[in-house]
Amino acid sequence: MPELIVALDLPDREKAVSMARQLRDALNWCKVGLELFTLGGPRLLERLKEQGFRVFLDLKFYDIPHTVARAVTAAGVLGADMLTLHCQGGKRMCQAALEARNTAVDACSAPLLFGVTALTSFGPGEMPGVSAPPGVYAQDLAASAADWGLDGVVCSGREVRDIKAASPGLACLCPGIRPAGADSGDQRRTMTPAEAVEAGADYLVVGRPIIEAPSPAEAACAILEEIRAAAAAPAAE
Repeated sequence: MPELIVALDLPDREKAVSMARQLRDALNWCKVGLELFTLGGPRLLERLKEQGFRVFLDLKFYDIPHTVARAVTAAGVLGADMLTLHCQGGKRMCQAALEARNTAVDACSAPLLFGVTALTSFGPGEMPGVSAPPGVYAQDLAASAADWGLDGVVCSGREVRDIKAASPGLACLCPGIRPAGADSGDQRRTMTPAEAVEAGADYLVVGRPIIEAPSPAEAACAILEEIRAAAAAPAAE
């Protein structure tokens, strides 16, 4: 069944730890992004791991191959279970990251590597220097990610079917997931949890609809029920 990841996009590390504690009985995964990692640092990951979470460290590495390889090694030492790097960094950068991950001392706990394709905040014509629509561009980068050996890609739920058709072994992680009626915020290419599951998504990332809800645990459980129902439904002919 697809897994739900809560994005702890909060401007305070203690609030993030408290939020994670509220959600621990419902979820196995949490996401630490740029803002929260900048505030909380490595110790924050330790505290989340102590609570039993698997941690998705979403820092979207994009640099020269040597630097990204060293960053992947460092993130593995911190206990990150999943990392992101930009596919736009190219083959040499992504393969340097893979080599660093694969030569980790504890290969059993080495993080999954997911390539970022086109950010879900981009709409048509908004990507600098890219004339292709975001969805088409994302599919092209996903095909490259599969060739390079990455574990999966970060993409909109709208691109999942085509990506899976071209690269069946590639996992798809989808941000921009919004329950029906929820505010889309700064996201452009969104989907409901059920739509993303039906499309074939493997991981669904949800932030504000959970952490800003009156009862975050109840909001998370409602989304999980929607995921389970969609996963159990017969495939459309």
